[in-house]
Amino acid sequence: MARRRFSISLPPIASGMRAAWQAGYGLNDLRQDVLAGLTIGTVAVPLSMALAIATGVPPQHGLYTAIVAGVIIALTGGTRFNVSGPTAAFVVILFPVVKQFGLGGLLLASMMAGVILLAMGVARLGRLIQFVPYPVVLGFTAGIAVVIAVLQIPDLLGLETRQLGEHFLHNITLIAAALPTLNPLELTLAFFCLGLMLIWPRLNIPLPAPLVGLVAGALAAYALNHWFGGNVVDTIASRFTWQAGGESGTGIPPIPPTLIAPWQLPGPNGEPLVIDYALFRALLGPAFAIAMLGAIESLLCAVVADGLSKTRHDPNAELIGQGLGNILAPLFGGITATAAIARTATNVRSGARSPIAAVIHSLVVLLAVVALAGLLGLVPMAALAALLLIVAWNMSEARHVWHTIRSAPVGDVAVLLTCFSLTVLFDMVLAVAVGVGLAAALFIRRMAQLTRTDLLADAQHPMIAALPKSVAVYDINGPLFFAVAEKALRLLHRIEPQVKVIILDLHDVPSMDASAMVALQTLIADLQAADIQLILAGMAPHIRRKLLRAGVRKIPGQLGFARDLEHAGRRALGWLEQPVTTSSTA
Repeated sequence: MARRRFSISLPPIASGMRAAWQAGYGLNDLRQDVLAGLTIGTVAVPLSMALAIATGVPPQHGLYTAIVAGVIIALTGGTRFNVSGPTAAFVVILFPVVKQFGLGGLLLASMMAGVILLAMGVARLGRLIQFVPYPVVLGFTAGIAVVIAVLQIPDLLGLETRQLGEHFLHNITLIAAALPTLNPLELTLAFFCLGLMLIWPRLNIPLPAPLVGLVAGALAAYALNHWFGGNVVDTIASRFTWQAGGESGTGIPPIPPTLIAPWQLPGPNGEPLVIDYALFRALLGPAFAIAMLGAIESLLCAVVADGLSKTRHDPNAELIGQGLGNILAPLFGGITATAAIARTATNVRSGARSPIAAVIHSLVVLLAVVALAGLLGLVPMAALAALLLIVAWNMSEARHVWHTIRSAPVGDVAVLLTCFSLTVLFDMVLAVAVGVGLAAALFIRRMAQLTRTDLLADAQHPMIAALPKSVAVYDINGPLFFAVAEKALRLLHRIEPQVKVIILDLHDVPSMDASAMVALQTLIADLQAADIQLILAGMAPHIRRKLLRAGVRKIPGQLGFARDLEHAGRRALGWLEQPVTTSSTA
């Protein structure tokens, strides 16, 4: 007897890059990738700094993320156009991690999330992400946008307040108490940058609005600080300091990402982390949340890119790429990375042809760190807050939220609002868990309403008219599962006294779970005790196999199977013509 060979088929790695080469890659494609990379690179520099600061870490760590993770994910992922780096969606998860575990804890949690993403890709779980309901995604995304917007208020208004924490209501209290310290110069600068970034896209000038807004804000901040003397306007250089290789400075260090163990970086008390089982256990929950959000965000981004470019992505390869990027980036000071929808859309619209464009984008960020670190330090915090306010508004999908509330069924609206409220008031992990649970319960309820059992009358089928009153025919429509099995079969326990044979038409039953099989076995036993014969007609082959494995087999003169109603009718008439105790075959 030949031995069966078992083999493990791993999902392809770097399928996005290979797809670009297989489509034919030439010098013209390279030129398009370079131009697209330069465009998204200039957008990524201010965004990476702003998102790192919003997360609670120095701005260079956001830049390091775009540099290292951007290259690794582009070259190993499953899409041709995704651009990865720090994103706004993670702020609501990463900010509390920084508060509890410090920078070192955040990088360690990012590496753990990378391992989870890698395992998901190898296990080919990429397609499962599409089962996250749209109201859940819309709800927690809008909630994240509100949290991000609130975190920007102190820098937007120039408030002198204590460092914000991880709880929304507590942060609102701190902001309200600090309102008397409002800085008119910071507020004016913030609204100047905000207005400029909103108006600039309408001018059709080929320069990214975030770059223009932050450059104008830096020039204005430099002038204000020079005229009024001192740091009347807070900037990156006045807010952050750095030490590396025996050197120190303010703002952003003008050095590229260097290899460093995350556990050697400061923990919550400023000291290096103590690596033990308790730390990994405490970080497991945040790591799982980071991985789930990273998977959802990246694969949604890939779907958007496919729609814009008419291409197809490999979700499992993309998860592997995201996993590798999040494992390696923290070794160079990078925080959590995922695909960014806005940067990816810009990449496609800029004419990108392959993942090389995302690599060029990372090189642009690297060049900015090495050559322009001093100038980046001049960017005012109020301008970064204005940029993140725009990011939060775009992320909120307010138009889609309002349209869903107005047009969707009540159950879906309840799921959306629940996810939104839980994200704002508690955290995204709870919001997604509860939202998916509510959506699943709503789906079960809808499926249960579709399943019904009907007693067929003579006019509904010509075969039934030829049967005597002692034969009752019941038709079950819809799936038989735990939520409906008992209800669907309950009618068969209440039959007329003259009925001696029941035909159960299962032709329209697509599936049956273990609860339904137990309910069916109970029905069979009850009918046997009442000396009533049962014929199961029209079952799908896979349901028949399930019943056989469960021990439901034909019993001569008591329980039989039939191909269809006609076959079941002939068998019922044959049974009625002979005593039940005979050994006739079923």
